[in-house]
Amino acid sequence: MKPSFRSSLLALALATTQAALAQPAQGDASTASLHQHASSPGNVTHASPLVVSLDTAFLARLPRESVTAMAHGKTLRCAGIPLAVLLRGAGALDAEALRGPRLANYVLVTARDGYRALFSLAEVEPTLGNHRVLLVDRCDGKALDQEDGPLRLIAPGESQDARWVRQVHSITVVSAP
Repeated sequence: MKPSFRSSLLALALATTQAALAQPAQGDASTASLHQHASSPGNVTHASPLVVSLDTAFLARLPRESVTAMAHGKTLRCAGIPLAVLLRGAGALDAEALRGPRLANYVLVTARDGYRALFSLAEVEPTLGNHRVLLVDRCDGKALDQEDGPLRLIAPGESQDARWVRQVHSITVVSAP
């Protein structure tokens, strides 16, 4: 065989093998699910950016949880809404598992003074990261004061409270470019 013919034949065999491996066998459901495209029609896309409502009436309709956490050496007993619940209520998280391009979405939390913290959507989504993050309005049995509130985002499982945001002004879900 001539070198050019051999190279062409090898390239054709390689391309055919790759194409065959990329296609699941017909009728084989277990293989087909492995090759399902990440952005299939079942994975809904959302407008970006999506500003989450912090309206008192909207927040009052959402289920609340209690949490005990440490901040600056002080134990706090707070009550509020899990961020995942808030995002689901706002339409930023669907009932089905997060996957595909939406794995690159993130949640930007901004304070009144401009302080910001970022969480990936996958990080707070219950079937993936399940990272406990809450938007609280009460600590130690009383409403948050002006220094911390009226809303504060806390992440009690983190080793430092650097992503805790006092005086939450906005929560925005953004699709990464």
